[in-house]
Amino acid sequence: QVQLVESGGGLVQPGGSLRLSCAASGRIFSISGMGWYRQAPGKQRELVAGITSGGSTNYADSVKGRFTISRDNAKNTVYLQMNSLKPEDTAVYYCNAVIRSSGADVWRNYWGQGTQVTVSS
Repeated sequence: QVQLVESGGGLVQPGGSLRLSCAASGRIFSISGMGWYRQAPGKQRELVAGITSGGSTNYADSVKGRFTISRDNAKNTVYLQMNSLKPEDTAVYYCNAVIRSSGADVWRNYWGQGTQVTVSS
């Protein structure tokens, strides 16, 4: 079994910062792309940032210059540093990873359980 476990969400004032972490565990052979998505109430889930196994990154226009995605391949962990947070960043943030399990010959898409980020004064 493979699991993604997120941490680091919470309540922060506008202009503040938070760092999200997501650790993959279980029978992992290899991890390809990893990323963060978010879903606000009444809205569709959207891509926030993604990172390849080689470290190439991409960001939603709404977070460019404020958010930074990174990963530690040795720890099977992806991070999202969020600075200059705005009320419109309020959402449940989900970690995503494309993983090949040990003993398997296919890649599968995995999701974390989600962590709430609330930006409010």
